[in-house]
Amino acid sequence: MNIGIVCYPTFGGSGVLATELGKALADKGHIVHFITYQQPVRLTGFSANIFFHEVRVPAYPLFDFPPYETALASTLVDVVKNNNIDLLHVHYAIPHASAAFMAKQILAEQGIHVPFITTLHGTDITLVGKDKTYAPVVAFSINKSDAITAVSDNLRAETHTNFDIQKEISVIHNFVDIKRFSKTPMDAFKKVIAPHGEKIILHASNFRKVKRIADVIYTFNKINKTIPSKLLLVGDGPERPMAEELCRELGIFEDTRFVGKQQDMEDIYAIADLFLLPSEYESFGLSALEAMAAGSPVVASRAGGIPEVITHGVNGFLSEIGDVESMSRDSILLLSNPIMLDQFSKAAKMQAKIFDIENIVPQYEALYTKVLTNASAAQPQ
Repeated sequence: MNIGIVCYPTFGGSGVLATELGKALADKGHIVHFITYQQPVRLTGFSANIFFHEVRVPAYPLFDFPPYETALASTLVDVVKNNNIDLLHVHYAIPHASAAFMAKQILAEQGIHVPFITTLHGTDITLVGKDKTYAPVVAFSINKSDAITAVSDNLRAETHTNFDIQKEISVIHNFVDIKRFSKTPMDAFKKVIAPHGEKIILHASNFRKVKRIADVIYTFNKINKTIPSKLLLVGDGPERPMAEELCRELGIFEDTRFVGKQQDMEDIYAIADLFLLPSEYESFGLSALEAMAAGSPVVASRAGGIPEVITHGVNGFLSEIGDVESMSRDSILLLSNPIMLDQFSKAAKMQAKIFDIENIVPQYEALYTKVLTNASAAQPQ
């Protein structure tokens, strides 16, 4: 198949999932065209089956805000026409679904019929999409999609709660490449972070308010008072200055490493003893899944789709949102009991195998085939 993938190119979960999906499809022989405003961060290395098309938005004094959606729609038209694209797969509703619908209508006027699939990832529905400024367009473009997928059962339910969606929403969970994250920890790397054998607590995110970075730090502070530990914070975003200041106020800045955005996350997950994810909402929790694939148990909030990934008391612990006492208590229990920690680590790896890329990508391929078959049947003979 010749597939066009539209996504955000950043470190967020939707961009990571879309990029890894495209790479996996290319490895299976499909031709994949990424269409976005810059090269996706996970799109590294060379593949003869992968192409990247940059969306350029000309700057004109007439516009206070560059019209990205219009530029994206025009780029989609161009890419489809010149590369014989079979279907478009757009990730994150805003503005990708509406741009895909506009491109589809333009192409239909020229006798070119290309279906598009919309994958919902989370805040495009639960936060941004609910804003009255965007809600009507979000609902319309989702309903005009030829197929809709969500990355968790929770997100599917949230979408039906917040919008009048007239079509079936299929759940295809996020995935992880088990082979990639099954790495042996690098002792030298671990000693740099924890020179005296301290436990390594990890958190990785885009540092937005919904991630509750302060809860990560308060939880670590309580852990560190009982078990010598180091906190490794991966990522960047608007909450980072607050987080750095809070670490100074609590006197734990020397035990904390802010390492910014990182590409080779598999090496970082491999050295972690525990992963913290106290988010207010996660549609799925891709970072938690990647940590589990590397053998790190997860202590997280019971929010959104996280319980679909973590089994409480088996491969991690779940607490109510904001319950720092519970999260720190569960963390200390795990870290102070080597046998229990090892059991949870093995269980985390087993759970992650359910979401292995080899199990999930065929579900997308089956959906593509179904959509193309339906689209072909709908065309006049």
